[in-house]
Amino acid sequence: MKKHFRRALIVASALVFVVFAPVSGAMAAAQRVVSMNLCTDQLLMLVADKTQIASLSHLARDETLAVMSARARNYPVNHGRAEEIYLSRPDLVLAGSYTQFNSINMLRGLGISVEQFAPVRSLKDIPANLRRIGALVGREARAEALVAAFQSQLAEAQRTERAENVPAAIYYANSYTAGQGTLMDEVVGAARLENIADRLSLTGTRSLPLELLVMESPDVLVTARKTGHPPALAHEVLRHPALRRTIHRQGEVAIHTKYTICGLPFITRAIEMLTKAGDVVASQADSRK
Repeated sequence: MKKHFRRALIVASALVFVVFAPVSGAMAAAQRVVSMNLCTDQLLMLVADKTQIASLSHLARDETLAVMSARARNYPVNHGRAEEIYLSRPDLVLAGSYTQFNSINMLRGLGISVEQFAPVRSLKDIPANLRRIGALVGREARAEALVAAFQSQLAEAQRTERAENVPAAIYYANSYTAGQGTLMDEVVGAARLENIADRLSLTGTRSLPLELLVMESPDVLVTARKTGHPPALAHEVLRHPALRRTIHRQGEVAIHTKYTICGLPFITRAIEMLTKAGDVVASQADSRK
């Protein structure tokens, strides 16, 4: 009863606010921004002035998921509920394309601007998203500086003397891999590695049977670094004896999920790790010739 009354009160207040809000000729840069999504949390912290950030999603403080978790502790958090977000009086809300539809629809119905960001599928989306955030918060120069830094770091992370790509496999919990059309496939390619999922014509996030992986015998095995979470059955396949023998023979590159879960400039860290792994494998192969 109280919950419904509170929601009705918010809607009534919003209607008064919308009716009497002043109209401006041009859209000004947002001054109170709320983010409801882990990836937009970090985009916002990268580009916006700290005074423009009203709140971030609660996931922003999770050090296993967010590179910027320490900085996120300087800001209030939200849990994606329309009521709490509306009461913080934002002039802009950032969300993912899969963020709670009910909350987003309610916020838009209350006259609040909501900008949704789709999951990043390509490295070229990273500069585009930085520039988009820059335009929304009036920090275009800051966004351009971040784009230039990202492009420089990307070029450095890809630096290699190898003439050929090295076979690699991406292997996660529950035997999942990432093929064409995924950000991780581009990351592997940027490191001058050949994703065996492409060789097997696997697209998107797909299951890769352990037998196929062992038969392909990749030189580099890309996995997600373990976190402090309790063990789960989904990770049992990563302890299979056949896989452990493959890892022992070829080597494993365990990458923190926080570097790859969002399409952010920090992804160059993953590319650098994979490039170096490919260089080591190529060097060992040359020494055996």
